[in-house]
Amino acid sequence: MTTRRLALIFAAASLAAGCATPSTPVSVADTIARDPQLSTLSALVRKAGMGDMLSAAGPYTVFAPTNEAFQAVPAKTMDELAADPAKLKAVLAYHVLPGKVTAEQVRNQDVKTAQGASVSLSKAGSYVTVEDAVVQTADVAASNGVVHTIDRVLMPPRR
Repeated sequence: MTTRRLALIFAAASLAAGCATPSTPVSVADTIARDPQLSTLSALVRKAGMGDMLSAAGPYTVFAPTNEAFQAVPAKTMDELAADPAKLKAVLAYHVLPGKVTAEQVRNQDVKTAQGASVSLSKAGSYVTVEDAVVQTADVAASNGVVHTIDRVLMPPRR
């Protein structure tokens, strides 16, 4: 292959890469659905009927437990949630904050969730926690908020 031909191929590839449209953020619900490590959460959001809420204007902050986090929940608890849609919705809404809170904006404070109870947010250096869960991936942008993956499933206080 000649140098000129290689240069043309490189130029065409560079031009094509430059023309690619950057992916635009999608809703919180779609952001969760697109992440393979959040497939359990995505299925539960649909089962609880929360997809419309998390697709609405918002903004929302979702502390999204990973599949691994759901695997750590006792099977009996997961069975109870599967059998009681209202309880499932309450648990999932406990992971949602009305408003957009990025990791940089987190302050050591209690904040009210969409479920109605409060969670404790903390930040130490670059580490962010919500209750006893650690944020693993912060600030996944969505068109109507932000998603932070966490390593535990949060359970709302019993009333």
